[in-house]
Amino acid sequence: MSRIVAIVGRPNVGKSTLFNRLTGSREAIVDKLSGVTRDRNYGKCNWNGIDFSVIDTGGYVQNSDDIFEEEINKQVLLAVEEADLILFMVDVTCGIHELDASVASLLRKINKKFVLVVNKVDNGERLLEANEFYSLGLGNFFPVSSINGSGTGELLDAVVKNLPQQAPELIPDLPRIAVVGRPNAGKSSLINSFLGEERNIVTPLPGTTRDSIYTRYNKYHHDFLLVDTAGLRKKAKVNEDIEFYAVMRAIRAIENSNICLLLIDGTRGIEAQDLNIMSLILRNYKGMIVLVNKWDLVEKESNTTKQLEKEIKSKTAPFTDYPVLFISAINKQRIHKVLDLIENVNQNRKRKIATSVLNEFMLSIIKKNPPPSLKGKYVKVKYVTQLPTNTPSFAFFCNLPQYVKEPYKRYLENRIRERFEFTGVPIRIFFRKK
Repeated sequence: MSRIVAIVGRPNVGKSTLFNRLTGSREAIVDKLSGVTRDRNYGKCNWNGIDFSVIDTGGYVQNSDDIFEEEINKQVLLAVEEADLILFMVDVTCGIHELDASVASLLRKINKKFVLVVNKVDNGERLLEANEFYSLGLGNFFPVSSINGSGTGELLDAVVKNLPQQAPELIPDLPRIAVVGRPNAGKSSLINSFLGEERNIVTPLPGTTRDSIYTRYNKYHHDFLLVDTAGLRKKAKVNEDIEFYAVMRAIRAIENSNICLLLIDGTRGIEAQDLNIMSLILRNYKGMIVLVNKWDLVEKESNTTKQLEKEIKSKTAPFTDYPVLFISAINKQRIHKVLDLIENVNQNRKRKIATSVLNEFMLSIIKKNPPPSLKGKYVKVKYVTQLPTNTPSFAFFCNLPQYVKEPYKRYLENRIRERFEFTGVPIRIFFRKK
């Protein structure tokens, strides 16, 4: 079950800086101009072993003539509706602003858990000034400084305490396949092509989570669950921003799946929104198969498929070890090949390499090309093992794990991929102290 935390508030109170701090990234643009966050940012956070997604929203502005601000407000309202917990952020250096009061009144009307976060509290004097925010009538607050990180530990403790508990799953232990992609890429057509007319073979299984419905596909020796987000509530009050809503739904579907079928519209090629969804899949360490749909409508030359596949993989480098298939969902062209790829990627996802085989192969590779030395010190890898995780993960035990950098980890991942079959599956590599 995916759990989502949304950061809301008026423009320029430090939402993006807090987002960067919680997700350990520099993904949100941080700028002193207000209203810089036009598009949403999504990130993963783990605190005390609990995973959740974080959404950085634009600033909420009431009764604005600016068309961008109207769009931002729509997206904030959607984020608030979709989120399990809301962090309402205010700025101690400005005191209570009329826009803070309007966000507070919005939060009082909705039946959602929220936490009041007072930002830029980086000394004792500002801590005293923060008491002014009690007058918003929202109860206790958490004083933090997004820039230097003070107070964020206590805030995260409160976040995980207020998140809904994981519901026990009442569904069969089968691979979960999500069909994701931009609006109008052909997701419904693909699902209909899978399910066909033989609906009696398909048993709808309502998921225990509010966000996904699982439909069992059990035909032609294939047995898996399709993760369908069509069960999401229709938003009555909000004029849906389709692009934003599509990404919200994609997050839910991706997090509740094992393998994602990413549909790209062949008539439009690969676009920014496709890459956003792709990065969500990889960030969540899910299996991935790229399906270029509507291929029957594309004018082709002798090497059109190779060129497009090369273009797609160049945009996802360094991870390029995944299948790309050119299909037509409506004409059911190559649909049986999609089923075979799902089977292959699922086998790769579950693949376990014996520790003796792994050590024999990897230690000889490392001996020939050891990690670069740093400050005259050499990293000595003693032992390698595969971890018992849902996605292929490998631990390399050594004397100085902190000296091993990302390029060397990628080098080892590439050697693993050359020797063992992990196509379509992200690999995680950890260096640990022996």
